[in-house]
Amino acid sequence: MARIVQKFGGTSVADIDRIRAVAERVKKTVDDGNQVAVVVSAMSGTTNQLVEWARDISPMHDAREYDVVVSAGEQITVGLMAMALQNIGVDARSWLGWQIPMITDDEHGRARIMDLQADEIIRRFDGGQVAVMAGFQGIGSDNRITTLGRGGSDTSAVALAAAINADRCDIFTDVDGIYTGDPRIVNRGKKLDRITYEEMLEMASLGAKVLQTRSVELAMNHRVRLQVASSFVDAPGTMVVDEEEIMEKEIVSGIAHSGNEAKITLVKVPDNPGIAASIFGPLADASIVVDMIVQNVSEDGKATDLTFTVPKDDLDRALQVIEDGKEELGFERVEGDPDVVKISVVGVGMRSHAGVAMRMFQALADKGINIQVISTSEIKISVLVSEAYTELALRSLHTAYGLDSV
Repeated sequence: MARIVQKFGGTSVADIDRIRAVAERVKKTVDDGNQVAVVVSAMSGTTNQLVEWARDISPMHDAREYDVVVSAGEQITVGLMAMALQNIGVDARSWLGWQIPMITDDEHGRARIMDLQADEIIRRFDGGQVAVMAGFQGIGSDNRITTLGRGGSDTSAVALAAAINADRCDIFTDVDGIYTGDPRIVNRGKKLDRITYEEMLEMASLGAKVLQTRSVELAMNHRVRLQVASSFVDAPGTMVVDEEEIMEKEIVSGIAHSGNEAKITLVKVPDNPGIAASIFGPLADASIVVDMIVQNVSEDGKATDLTFTVPKDDLDRALQVIEDGKEELGFERVEGDPDVVKISVVGVGMRSHAGVAMRMFQALADKGINIQVISTSEIKISVLVSEAYTELALRSLHTAYGLDSV
């Protein structure tokens, strides 16, 4: 007997027929002799509608009441899912975030999980009952409903799996696994059987949208084995596991990209100690995240150029923050460019293989693609290139690292 958490996203429970289909899948897992907990998102489109209503009625809304509204979608889904399971002979009971309880901090709209008390769910497992839990929601210290933000249901599922010491957490979605490249662009990509937590964390943070960064980070910290699979196809997905579970590690496991990047360049910045802190401090105070950074070598010891990236939605605000400090900083001018994309190669095998970066740079050079910024970590290399070359760069690198399916 295994203890399994199964999470189903909004497209998987988009209507009554799909909820019934999910119930049948859960029943099969139960009939195989497993203890099962199910985590569900709101039905597809429901949360967007709730957000729209909240914003329409009060553009400057109280965050606590906003959470009350937007968490309602999951309450509907858990009730319907429990009823669907009961209707086919499965003993099931629905659970909202406050009933478990899933305790969070008080940052409404982006709360972080502090504790999950699953003793009652474990007790009911022994009686053969399936727990159907609402994802995305918890309860703060003041007994108010909180929501976890984007990807919250994935995070809820991983937290539950950790709390009940599950053998596996299955994330069912509209894709059948994790691929070596975005299937919408790289048509010769391969589905991976396994990928490490570190690789998946890098890919999620670099633009891969299959799993949210928070859920992967939580799984890695608690060693929760994840499987990403399709709710529409009965086939094995991709396992996200500890590095020790993968015998032969690929040099590069995948190519990721993020179009949510904008480049900022400060021209002729005084080359003085503390100038970087003077630039990035106000950006941090404005809650603007800075990613890739490159500083040119100062030829005369007096001035240099500094380039970095920010989220595309924050470009105008970042430019304004920098312009506001121009007199103090003393740079000549600032330039913003939203038409860029970050391309990354990811793989734990990089730790023990030389020439990985050279292959990337050569493949891009062969296609006439200019690299604007470079950043690296132990298992990834990222470059910033013109957005117009996105597809060409992804396909070229996919081929260069031998990732194309035969």
